[in-house]
Amino acid sequence: MQNYFLQVIESTNSGIQSMIEQITPEIPHSSFITDLAIIMILASVATLAFFKMRQPLIIGYLFAGMLIGPLSPIWTSLLPEGQFMGSGKTGLLSDLGLLNIFAELGVILLLFVIGIEFPYSKIRSIGKVAIGAGTIGLFLTLGVVFYVAGAVGLNFMDSLFLGAALSITSTAVIVKILEDSGKIKKESSILVLGVLIVEDIIAVILIATLESVALVGNVSYDNIIVVVIVAGALIGGTLTIGTKIIPRLIDRVAATEHKEILLLSVLGLCFGYALFANIVGLSVAIGAFLAGVLVAESKSAEVSKILSSPIKDMFVAIFFVSVGALMNVSELESYIVLAFGIIALAVAVKFGGAMLGAYLFRQGKAKSLRSAFALAGPRGEFSIVIVKTGVDIGAVSSFLFPLIGIISIISAFISPFLIKASDKIVASTEE
Repeated sequence: MQNYFLQVIESTNSGIQSMIEQITPEIPHSSFITDLAIIMILASVATLAFFKMRQPLIIGYLFAGMLIGPLSPIWTSLLPEGQFMGSGKTGLLSDLGLLNIFAELGVILLLFVIGIEFPYSKIRSIGKVAIGAGTIGLFLTLGVVFYVAGAVGLNFMDSLFLGAALSITSTAVIVKILEDSGKIKKESSILVLGVLIVEDIIAVILIATLESVALVGNVSYDNIIVVVIVAGALIGGTLTIGTKIIPRLIDRVAATEHKEILLLSVLGLCFGYALFANIVGLSVAIGAFLAGVLVAESKSAEVSKILSSPIKDMFVAIFFVSVGALMNVSELESYIVLAFGIIALAVAVKFGGAMLGAYLFRQGKAKSLRSAFALAGPRGEFSIVIVKTGVDIGAVSSFLFPLIGIISIISAFISPFLIKASDKIVASTEE
């Protein structure tokens, strides 16, 4: 029966390739075209299904990748050890190396578009409460998770990257939940959004810092100081000199009224700034984010965002599906207890950190509770990017990749229930 099923799969793959070549014989086809078609079709189906279930789309992307990836239990259980399909890999996807290149483009474009949401005026007007509460909650979570992970036997780098990943709340998931529940304009939600902005900025710096520290091979405080100084100089120069020059140039390009030229210009700025950040020893992520901030200062920021968002959406979809495909879910059998324990720890500590920050800055009980419950739940895009960075450079153990994926999925699922629980608790305390 198993051999029959394998023959069906192999004949289906051969049939797809043959059909594509017959339709367009003049185009040299590769396994990448088939992989891309599978990803986009399955991603559209999965995201539609999760949209109908009122769940974040990121979960649909990850779930789709887990189904079609070569490390999926579906394929590893069906195929005998050492046996591969005709494409050279197990599973439906065959060229993950090439897909990873496009996945990296997705990260750059994602952070670029996030940067467009944060003009300098908004960053400056966040206020002491959001900065203080966000910083306290983030670093308290990082420190506690780092300590506990080390206590249960994880090595230093695994503990450090895991602590950093679990300290960042998912902006995309929280904003989506608040929008769907009609709470986006509440006073507590404004505080949450401010904290999320602070966390996103810190996350970008964290990615650059962790990557640089990991490449050194050990903890070097001198290296950390250098990274912070370089990052500070790049951010400071961008927000002072860059905001006076680049936005004007973008507006001049926009004055031509050619959308294609404007799109190419802002994308050129995005990848050029990412390259510059990489040259000075920082992550491409921080360069892409700062490029978005510069675009946000121009008068044509909204048009630039509209033009670049579809491209971002496509590559981000490829990124998260390929992330799901690379998750060896079968490894989680030995770590499932650890996964649920880490989720409980991360949610509890982030809740406590958010409450502490709100208390220290004299926020009301209701506002503090609502913001703490919202920030405690979801981990998402930055969590995955942080762990993927560690895995890619060989700094952390491979099992952290599927572990953070499962944590992101479960935490995103429980987040709407945490926000609903905050309403009930606040109502009961006011009675």
